[in-house]
Amino acid sequence: MSFEIRPTADLEEYGRAIFGIGQYFGAMPDEERLGRFSKVLDLERMHAARENGEIVGGAGAFAYDFSVPGGSLPCAGVTVVGVYPTHRRRGVLRAMMDAQLQDVHERGEPIAALWASEETIYGRFGYGIASWQGDVKIKREWSAFARPLERAGRTRFVTAAEALELFPPVWKALAAQRPGVFSRSPSWWELRALRLPDDEKANPKRFVSLEIDGETQAYAIFRTHSGFEAGVSNARTEVIEAIGATPQATAELWRFLLDIDWTATFEADLLPPDHPLFLLLANPRRAAFRMGDSLWLRVVDVGAALSGRAYAGVSVERRPLEARGRKRVAYRRGRGARARRGRARFRVSRRGLVRAATRVAARRGARRRCTGARRPALRLASAALVSRDLLS
Repeated sequence: MSFEIRPTADLEEYGRAIFGIGQYFGAMPDEERLGRFSKVLDLERMHAARENGEIVGGAGAFAYDFSVPGGSLPCAGVTVVGVYPTHRRRGVLRAMMDAQLQDVHERGEPIAALWASEETIYGRFGYGIASWQGDVKIKREWSAFARPLERAGRTRFVTAAEALELFPPVWKALAAQRPGVFSRSPSWWELRALRLPDDEKANPKRFVSLEIDGETQAYAIFRTHSGFEAGVSNARTEVIEAIGATPQATAELWRFLLDIDWTATFEADLLPPDHPLFLLLANPRRAAFRMGDSLWLRVVDVGAALSGRAYAGVSVERRPLEARGRKRVAYRRGRGARARRGRARFRVSRRGLVRAATRVAARRGARRRCTGARRPALRLASAALVSRDLLS
C-alpha cells in the first residue's frame, strides 16, 4: 500500500503529524505549544504521511549546523518521528524516511542526525551510532577532586534574559572544540534551553554564570530537589547543562556544583565517556557511570560530509537514496572532496561512514574493509555530544 508523504501546510496538519509520536507520551499538544514549537521546527520540515487524506504519521527535521573537525556542516536534526498505532507495520515509516532523506539531499544537507528511541529502528535507513553518552550519580562523600583546585573566577546567578546573552558564546566555544555539537538559534535558546514552563515554576531551573577576567567562560543550568529522611537532607541536584569554554572554567564550574549545600546526590546525564569530570574526580568509579548510545548519523552526501578531513582515498559502498554503487573520494585540504579514479586505500560501508564524517585517524599502508559502524576499518574516535537538543 502506498502513502502520500508531503510537508504540513498549516498548524492543524502540523499538530496531527506530531501526534504520530506525541500520542505515546500524552494528549495532543495545544495550539500555544504547537505555535512555540513551530518557531524551532518549521512547518515545511515536518513531513506527514497520509492515507485517503487522513494523517497517519509524521517525521520532522530541525535545521542545524553540526560541528566537525575543522568546521561545521549543515545537518538535518531528525525528530518527532512516529506512526499511528492503527498503521504500524504497513510501510509508513519507510515511506516517510525515504521522503525525508530526499528532502534533506535536495536542501544540500550532507548529514542527518537523530537520537534513537529504540536502537533497532534506524540502521535499516542507513543510520549508525556515532557517539556514546551516559549519566552519573555522585554521592556527596565521593565528590572530592583528585587535586586541589586553585580558583580564578567567580560564579553568580543570572536571569533567563541575561543567560540569553551570556551563554551562547560558551556553547559556540564548545562546538569549536568538540565534534557533534549542534548550533542553537536565538529561538532555541529562548524557547527550549532557557524557558521556564508553568509546570516547573514551583521548582524552576537556575542559571549560573562563571566569570574569569570579567568574561563568562562557563555556565550551568540546574535544579534542586529537596527532601529529608530521618531528619537528614537527602536532596539531589539535577545538572541539566554544565558547559565550559576552557579546562579551568569547566573544573571551577563542576566544583561549584558539587559544593552546593544540603545535597546528598548530584545527577547529570548526556555526558560523553571522555568528559573531563572523570579526570577531575578523586574516585571516578564511584560516579556510577551508565553508558548508552547517543547520536546516530546518516551520511547523505559523501563528498561534502568528508570534506572536513584529509584522506589518501576512501572507497564507499553507498546507497544514499536507494542508488547503489561505489565511489572513491580523495580530499585535499583547501580543495574539498573529489571523486577519483583508481584503487582506494580503504573501503567503507555507508554505516561505517557515520564516524568517519566526524573524526577519523587512518593508519598508513593498511587496507581494510569496514562492514558497519561497530567494526571500523579505520581507527575511529567518538563524536561525543553534550546536548539534549534532539531529545524533544
